[in-house]
Amino acid sequence: MHIKMSVLVAALITCLNLAAAQEHPTVTAQANTVYVGADGKYEAAPDTALVQFSISTQADTAKAAYDQASRGAEQVRQLLRSNGIPPQMAEFGFFSLQPIYDYRSPKRKLVGYRVNSSVSLKLKDFSKVSPILQQLADIDVTEYQSINYALENMDAAKIKAVDDAYAHARQEADALAKAAQRTVGELSYASVDTFEQVRVVPMRARAMGAMDKTAITAPTEEFTPQKVTVTAHVNALFTLK
Repeated sequence: MHIKMSVLVAALITCLNLAAAQEHPTVTAQANTVYVGADGKYEAAPDTALVQFSISTQADTAKAAYDQASRGAEQVRQLLRSNGIPPQMAEFGFFSLQPIYDYRSPKRKLVGYRVNSSVSLKLKDFSKVSPILQQLADIDVTEYQSINYALENMDAAKIKAVDDAYAHARQEADALAKAAQRTVGELSYASVDTFEQVRVVPMRARAMGAMDKTAITAPTEEFTPQKVTVTAHVNALFTLK
């Protein structure tokens, strides 16, 4: 038992050491160098609105449920065309046809069929988001609308976040060198990690009955989409003069 426990502890320590090595790069200490790590960030306005929703129907037969879903999909295509958007821009994520059972009786009873499908649409023109969401709410078979504002041109934002992180690393190295009455020389080694934050804004799934929608302000009207924050961490090794 003691031998097994010792082996287990040794293996655990080895795994922890490997994980730590992957998280923080190991840099061999060198004479006349300074090693610093610093964070940086860059906030960019999103350039893409991802509208997601589902088409869901239920009927007594599989054919009737399928036909209702097909009519709903055609309504969505017409909606997109009326807003100047080619239907090909909308993407189907999945399509399912499932039986529905009544489990209240001792012997389950088939009571109908349900069709579910997911649709996603990327929009560059944010002025079209609110009208499309309102019109989708008018279609009885659409549910679970959501908007996710994203930044597709991520590379430029990552570069600016790295620039900010490197500037902070250089400032820290300069401060440390100055305290030691030295000056910072050339960059000898560097590693970079970048991250981005993802935000989702949920929306109402259904229309609001017979209420006059012309007097209703859309939930996102006049608001500015949240900026996408890209962060970077830089580890840098500088020589000292």
